[in-house]
Amino acid sequence: MAARRFVVEADGGSRGNPGPAGYGAVVRDGDTGRIIAEAAGFIGHATNNVAEYKGLIAGLRAAREIDPGASVDVRMDSKLVVEQMSGRWKIKHPDMQPLAAEAREVFPRGVVQYTWIPREKNKEADRLANEAMDAGKAGRQWEPRPVVAAVVTAATAPEPAIAEKPLETAAPKAGWAAPADLGTPTTLVLLRHGETHLTPEKRFSGSGGTDPELSEKGLWQAERAAESLAARGSIQAVVASPMRRTRQTAEAVAARLGLEVRYEEGLREVDFGAWEGLTFAEARERYPDDLTAWLGSTKVRPSGGGESFATLTHRVGVARDKILARYPGKTVLVVSHVSPIKTLVRLALGAPPDALYRMELSAASFCAVQYYADGNASLRLLNDAAHLR
Repeated sequence: MAARRFVVEADGGSRGNPGPAGYGAVVRDGDTGRIIAEAAGFIGHATNNVAEYKGLIAGLRAAREIDPGASVDVRMDSKLVVEQMSGRWKIKHPDMQPLAAEAREVFPRGVVQYTWIPREKNKEADRLANEAMDAGKAGRQWEPRPVVAAVVTAATAPEPAIAEKPLETAAPKAGWAAPADLGTPTTLVLLRHGETHLTPEKRFSGSGGTDPELSEKGLWQAERAAESLAARGSIQAVVASPMRRTRQTAEAVAARLGLEVRYEEGLREVDFGAWEGLTFAEARERYPDDLTAWLGSTKVRPSGGGESFATLTHRVGVARDKILARYPGKTVLVVSHVSPIKTLVRLALGAPPDALYRMELSAASFCAVQYYADGNASLRLLNDAAHLR
């Protein structure tokens, strides 16, 4: 199979040169031109050139996270960075030398090519750099916009209208295969982990507090899920959140299927901050204003420095795109948590953010979403827990 090809567009800026500085980068699929990852950051007081190098490094690292075996075409409007990284100009400035060395270490020698482009063709990276500088001026870190595209398209595309095509909610009897005339989709079978001691009381259990193990019932649920998937016989890879409860669930399934588990940080549960371990009623009693604000906006964080749903949506979308890029045309089991799974379902449907509050996902239940090369997605299954009866 030919190596994947990515296009990295990177930029950086400094308001004052030197002055408050930031960088931005996007990673595009080399064949379709779709944006599949973005990165940005505020770096404090620095020059334009330092910020440009920081953008390059961030873009290369984002591409490597998706596929370390890919080839990369870097496009920047910085003549200095392009010529220096291409080896045509010497790097004399002491601030540039370690940054150039860091950029060269991201991918093996020979797989990254550099091309100069005019500024007007580097608008996405420039936008991200300015967003990062604006965030720094406001005394905060840059936060990505929610991933709202329905499938492998840009993680930062505008919110689309809900698709008008009929929704398929039932899985085929034999696995999750699609009709042949639709081409070969990539299917993500989404499995919520089994119960922990916090699950029956519906307590907030995210990634910011304790990392509970599966309860005795949760272990039983994981085994039942493994039996069900083994009977279907269609799973070709297993990817999971690295948290303890998802690891235990994924490992039970993988052992039954004879597969290895690949762990993806972007699939971990949202950080609920000070609400970790509380019931909804307890959080409402202790933090009434914060909870109301959180329910009203995806950009609001839980009390105590938790994670907003906007940030969760971005990282889940990036994780999804990495999985789709790694396993095209395959059926992949994704073992995760309530919020990430609901987010994947919502994005597939093009539904608004408050749709998260209108779904029920039982412990150890299945959902399934198919993704097509033309940019469409189809929900095949939602909250299937028949194997637990």
